[in-house]
Amino acid sequence: MKLIYTFNSHWSLLIMKSAVIFLLVVILYGAMNSQLRTVALGTDCQLSGRPLFKLDMSWPKYTEDFSGDTFGVAVNHVVGLVYVAQRGENVPKVLVFNVDGDFLHAWNTTTLEMPHGIFLANAHTNPSIWITDVGSGPYGHTVKQYSPSGKLLQVLGTPGKAGSGVNPLQFDQPAEIFVHASGEIYIVDGDGGMNNRLIKLSKDLQVVWVHGEKGQELAQFYIPHSVAVDSYQRVWVADRGNKRIQVFNSVTGDWLGTWGSCFSEDGPYSVRQTSDQKYFVVVHLSSNQITLLEAPPIGVIGQCHVVSVIQLADDVKPHLVDVNLKTGEIYVAEIGARQVQRFVPYALDGNRETGTHFKA
Repeated sequence: MKLIYTFNSHWSLLIMKSAVIFLLVVILYGAMNSQLRTVALGTDCQLSGRPLFKLDMSWPKYTEDFSGDTFGVAVNHVVGLVYVAQRGENVPKVLVFNVDGDFLHAWNTTTLEMPHGIFLANAHTNPSIWITDVGSGPYGHTVKQYSPSGKLLQVLGTPGKAGSGVNPLQFDQPAEIFVHASGEIYIVDGDGGMNNRLIKLSKDLQVVWVHGEKGQELAQFYIPHSVAVDSYQRVWVADRGNKRIQVFNSVTGDWLGTWGSCFSEDGPYSVRQTSDQKYFVVVHLSSNQITLLEAPPIGVIGQCHVVSVIQLADDVKPHLVDVNLKTGEIYVAEIGARQVQRFVPYALDGNRETGTHFKA
């Protein structure tokens, strides 16, 4: 009996040890999986890192509505409209959708040659659409303001003439524009060409400050491609050719910091902040990725930290993005795929994924 008791005790101890080891392995795997897991978002689309956004396969309702190469997208979150800037011969340069994915109408304007960036300003009061035009014809080298119906309201720059002047204001290949709620305007003039500049204009279109040197040093640029302003008076510039994001004080223009460690392989093409202001959305055209970076608090820039990565299919070529400030959705203009895709936010509630909405 004693021998049997000892034998059973021995096996009980082994079973207990095995159970503890198994439990530790499960816990460790779960911890690693929460950081590194890959989730299928849809056809040829994968997510790694923390799950923040998922592809909306139902938007738009008909991809055939796109007829050119889509370069930019802008969202009016108040009335629920999405404006798409596209290029191509004999195609309308601006398409208008509602947020449900229905195509509404197009702008058949002759005043746009090669639209690049597009921005929706003053959504609550007097909305207008700003478009950068990198064309080389009689309407190119300019930044234009349109009404929601496509009526040309004003032109910045000298149409048909490339230049670097600030008085009068000239552009070569203006990549993108950001209009702050105050009416102040930020323009990156650097989609190739002679200029590598970040320009701030006052509400009455006077030059406030300029950073305009080409180079790799602080506050210098090589192909500044996108610009955004956060709620902490910081200007974020996607310095594409230098594979970094530079940050400036929006009031003084002083350099505040640089993020470069997250972009060693492919420079940032676009930068926008999510509607909850927790993350920056950055796209990489060559690697076909959408990256979510953690937004730093006021007074701190620090090092960039990747939270989530959405890997798109080869040759999608994501270019510029915009965010619906009411629902938090991200719209991505894709040159290679010739479409705009929508990504919706979700939060993790245990093992259940639920949609997340934000107030504008």
